[in-house]
Amino acid sequence: MENKQQSNEGVTQNKEMKKKMNWSGSLILASLTGAFGSSFLYGYNLSVVNAPAVYIKKFYNETWERRYGFSVDESTLTLLWSVTVSIFAIGGLVGAIIVTPIVKFFGRKCTLLLNNVFAVTAAILMSLSQLAGSFEMLILGRIIMGVDAGISLSALPMYLSEISPKEIRGSLGQVTAIFICVGVFMGQVLGLPEIFGTESRWPFLFGVIVVPALVQIVILPFLPESPRYLLLEKHNTSKAEKAFQTFLRKDDVSQEVEEVLAESRVQRNTKLVSVLQLLRTRAVRWQVITVVVTMGCYQLCGLNAIWYYTNNIFSEAGINSKTIPYVTLSTGAVETLAAVSSGLVIERLGRRPLLIGGFGLMIVFFAVLTVSLTLQNNVTWLPYLSIFCILAIIASFCIGPGGIPFVLTGEFFQQSQRPAAFMVAGTVNWLCNFAVGLLFPFIQSGLQNYCFLVFAAICFAGATYLFFVLPETKNKTLSEISHAFAKRNKVSLEMQEMNHYPEERKSSAEQESNFTSSVDNGETKHAIV
Repeated sequence: MENKQQSNEGVTQNKEMKKKMNWSGSLILASLTGAFGSSFLYGYNLSVVNAPAVYIKKFYNETWERRYGFSVDESTLTLLWSVTVSIFAIGGLVGAIIVTPIVKFFGRKCTLLLNNVFAVTAAILMSLSQLAGSFEMLILGRIIMGVDAGISLSALPMYLSEISPKEIRGSLGQVTAIFICVGVFMGQVLGLPEIFGTESRWPFLFGVIVVPALVQIVILPFLPESPRYLLLEKHNTSKAEKAFQTFLRKDDVSQEVEEVLAESRVQRNTKLVSVLQLLRTRAVRWQVITVVVTMGCYQLCGLNAIWYYTNNIFSEAGINSKTIPYVTLSTGAVETLAAVSSGLVIERLGRRPLLIGGFGLMIVFFAVLTVSLTLQNNVTWLPYLSIFCILAIIASFCIGPGGIPFVLTGEFFQQSQRPAAFMVAGTVNWLCNFAVGLLFPFIQSGLQNYCFLVFAAICFAGATYLFFVLPETKNKTLSEISHAFAKRNKVSLEMQEMNHYPEERKSSAEQESNFTSSVDNGETKHAIV
């Protein structure tokens, strides 16, 4: 009995040691650099327009009056401001749609690098808009920045999922969510009156965007491309081996190369598929549905509504209006801490508990917040409960729903399907983002404090679906994850593994011959069975 216990302890220690060895310096640098120039900018641009809103509207009015000789009416000013905020999502949708051919042609790393052209262009336009006296430059900059975000939120998770060992795939994937939260927090900090949140300095808030872009441009070229992309799509085995060696910090990577080649032999086809082909493939039908549900709930679960209500709730709690911007920093800090905590425990607890548990906690706190807001005029201490509920909802979102949907999209699909899958995920993400921005004012106007019950219902629907459908993917290979979906997709395990597209089938002998030839051209020494 003691020997068995010691054996189990030894296995556990070996697993922990292996996880620690997987965190190489190059892997950490690639993830941090990639996220700083990508998801960080997405989070930053979500929050950066809030602090200078009054000054930007004043700039719009002054520009209008200078051009036409009279002040802009309130409805037109509101429309201009709404367009400035919401057009970011339209740009994001464009970026999500065009990302598939870009990552196919240029690769994951080069796509992230080229994407900085959009970021720098947008930063220049927005930061110089006041000097040029053109609010159109600010609006154009916002849509270009949206394109940058749409591309990066697909290319970055794709890159991270392909360079990370399966033992730390979830933790590394959470880097995307963590840097979104850090970006939101930095947008709040830099928007303080002591820094750039003044009438004369607000353009610098947009000029700062060039810093993460330049950092990525300087560092990322010295790091390898995705080894899976090099091996399966470029058939360059020597470069793929060097990439594996760099990221895994070891010389012998024959096992890793063979695992990828084995996956390719099972799939028999590494030609990239279109979105239409992906949607028609029965073997991944429920994977696609699950990605659509998780991405939809990611945007529709009500976090945007929380940001809308924050200042009002803080004011009701008796906090001075001049102090509210500093108190609001607590929301960004809680968001960041929760995302970091999720990254630390995701490989221990798994994806399912964090995702379903996060939605479950949001349901509870949405219900409490609704009661608190309804009765807070009658009970003096209830506004403080409302503040607690806001922070709790933000934390609940960030421990699971805020980052895991990006991780799952990278884990569910084979190499040839992944770009199309991220295009689907990105399209759903940005359409729902735009829908929330468009419809929430009407929901809030009609339901008042009870609008949060709508989001609680969405969270409940998402949690229920995931409870019955989502398998645990922690430490599992693509083949194991596919097997978990095979029964629900109503395909045999063999067909699930093959994952063919009927119109693209070749004879087995021809496929083996072609694959062996392409691998030989890549200078591999591994035999193909």
